[in-house]
Amino acid sequence: MAAKRIINTEDFKVKTGKKISLKDFKTDIKKKVVDKKTGEAILEKGIQELSILQDKLYAEGKHSILIVLQAMDAAGKDGTIKHLMSGLNPSGVKVYSFKSPSSIELTHDYFWRHYKDLPARGEIVIFNRSHYENVLITKVHPEFILNEKLPHIQSVKDIDKKFWEERYNQINRFEKNISENGTIILKFFLHVSKDEQKRRFIDRVDDPKKNWKFSVADMKERSFWDDYQKAYAEALSHTSTDYAPWFVIPADDKWYTRVIVGAVIYQQFQKLNLAYPKVSKATREALLKAREVLLKEK
Repeated sequence: MAAKRIINTEDFKVKTGKKISLKDFKTDIKKKVVDKKTGEAILEKGIQELSILQDKLYAEGKHSILIVLQAMDAAGKDGTIKHLMSGLNPSGVKVYSFKSPSSIELTHDYFWRHYKDLPARGEIVIFNRSHYENVLITKVHPEFILNEKLPHIQSVKDIDKKFWEERYNQINRFEKNISENGTIILKFFLHVSKDEQKRRFIDRVDDPKKNWKFSVADMKERSFWDDYQKAYAEALSHTSTDYAPWFVIPADDKWYTRVIVGAVIYQQFQKLNLAYPKVSKATREALLKAREVLLKEK
């Protein structure tokens, strides 16, 4: 994928152990390394190459890929999924969108509903929102934690700094475990500006075909913008690791967002050195005999 060679994906990576502020990351890059026409052509070619790598991933059956997408509303998660996965074999790609937990899900630990949807070896799974909601929306609205009925939490006052630090540690342990068992984890925060979100919200109101994408709840959460920016910065700072890195992707320009995300995914695929399995000599001989039988059929 050409974008991998001309875009330095490390520029968007949250370094392990580094405390960040989202103000340190741009929501738009004015001097892009490619123009839109070139970028879209690169993305199309890259998707074709990813399709070949996906086939090898499935055939080899040793690794799985978990892609986590988090963002503020209207940052472009759905569009990113649609464009990047458009050329892949749908039988090997699954997308899960996580909304508010159900009453049944709340009777389990918060990883339960995510754990059962993790990718099998050879699969790619995309989490559209994820277990990170448990340190994001719940941090902005800590009263939601009470719904989990944790034995040591009696009121919001019990939800202190130590509580959140332990949650970050739990997430790191969870991701380390699945990483050590063959899952490659890539986490993307699509970083949209407040002004761009406003523009997209207005567009959703003005365009009847997009009305369904907008709700009053979106406006309510927008009023907590600064709280969410802080919650994201703290979550990314505590949970970007060598085995499960975070990438902060500028999201004000959708086509460029997709090019960067595609470049990161392709680069990680390349590191796996995927290859089609080689059969034994005996198996190869059996295959050749089967071919002879097929050719003799009338």
